[in-house]
Amino acid sequence: MGQPVREYLLTLCVTAAVTYLLTGPVRKFAIAAGAMPEIRARDVHREPTPRLGGIAMFGGLCAGLLVASHLTNLKSVFETNEPRALLSGAALIWILGVLDDKWGVDALVKLGGQMIAAGVMVLQGLTILWIPIPGVGTVSLTPMQGTLLTVALVVITINAVNFVDGLDGLASGMVCIAAAAFFMYAYRMWFGYGIEAAAPATLFSVVLMGMCLGFLPHNMHPARIFMGDSGSMLIGLVMAAGAVSVTGQVDPDLLNVKAGGLREATHAMVPVYIPLLLPLTVIAVPVADLILAIVRRTWKGQSPFAADRGHLHHRLLEIGHSHSRAVLIMYFWSALIAFGAVAYSANNASMWIVLGIVLLSAVGLVLLLLPRFTPRAPQWAERMVPPRYRRLARAVVDPAGAAAEASAAAEAVDEEEREPIPAGINGATAIGDRSRFVDRRKASSHH
Repeated sequence: MGQPVREYLLTLCVTAAVTYLLTGPVRKFAIAAGAMPEIRARDVHREPTPRLGGIAMFGGLCAGLLVASHLTNLKSVFETNEPRALLSGAALIWILGVLDDKWGVDALVKLGGQMIAAGVMVLQGLTILWIPIPGVGTVSLTPMQGTLLTVALVVITINAVNFVDGLDGLASGMVCIAAAAFFMYAYRMWFGYGIEAAAPATLFSVVLMGMCLGFLPHNMHPARIFMGDSGSMLIGLVMAAGAVSVTGQVDPDLLNVKAGGLREATHAMVPVYIPLLLPLTVIAVPVADLILAIVRRTWKGQSPFAADRGHLHHRLLEIGHSHSRAVLIMYFWSALIAFGAVAYSANNASMWIVLGIVLLSAVGLVLLLLPRFTPRAPQWAERMVPPRYRRLARAVVDPAGAAAEASAAAEAVDEEEREPIPAGINGATAIGDRSRFVDRRKASSHH
């Protein structure tokens, strides 16, 4: 088992390295090509930022698949049509995204392009053939049913990732977390149960992790480049391809034999059919954001594709979370849901897993409800952290002098925090500066 792990690590490193090294030249190309749209009302950033980061991610995808095709344990995956189907669909969706990043494409045209890319993958064999249903067993699908279900899954996943791409590093980090969880699940099916049909999904997950990890250093706040639709739709399609592969290509009856019984096989397939028989638990947060956005816009009489500032990450900023804190909270919930589903599928009889998920959920709710909590570093580490994390020094002098110095220090801190801070930098919210929170703390201190 050590040899496949090393090959996966090599594929991951090559994909990440190529993506990382290509992002710098792509940024210069995007600036020269004018792929820096004006600031829109729903945008969080305050300065025009180049897009087209998907070009580097597509290069990483091709490099990862090329390296994997020459490795001993992974080259067997390329004896099937699934990698070729993935590349065909990815190329189409990538070209559509590049055109949208540079000139803008109508929402209905993008939707049609997404359906065409999904249809191309279906024509080359990457389609859902059957689905497992608890209590019923394996249900075989007709070609038309399989095509419709595959196209629906691809379109939903692409738009879910595209919708959540609203903060620096948010989409790439969440997709990387989901891909890591999905890799653990697919790897266990392949090497744990000996089901070779899960090999393509395992490879797709590794390549997807490499694409996100290579791009993330350039995209962390403050971002130097955005992935744009060319990147968000691309990683959404790669994730959907892995989901289709492991859902529709792995025969549940074979898993039944390998797992040792129907009950064990059903529990092993938990992440596959929850919810709605599709492996959407790994991207539950983006899908929830997508559903809420459609309901919200439809309720207001708007088009479901009309952009607004009502996404989950926008709400986190509005209640007072900083840019980085909002991203980390979204990371937390994505990891909790994705790895919780995988852990439950591995050992659903353990109550410790359920209790751990409940406990972490409570911690997440506490962090969610404390947007204005600012951690303070201990005194011995104050010189190594930014000023906003330092405690007020308490001088050991007479009470009158201590009170005067404390008042002067508080005024200095208030003045420092009241200085205009660019949106999203050093903990400032993207909705405005921090003065409204500072004034509130100052008023409470005077009282």
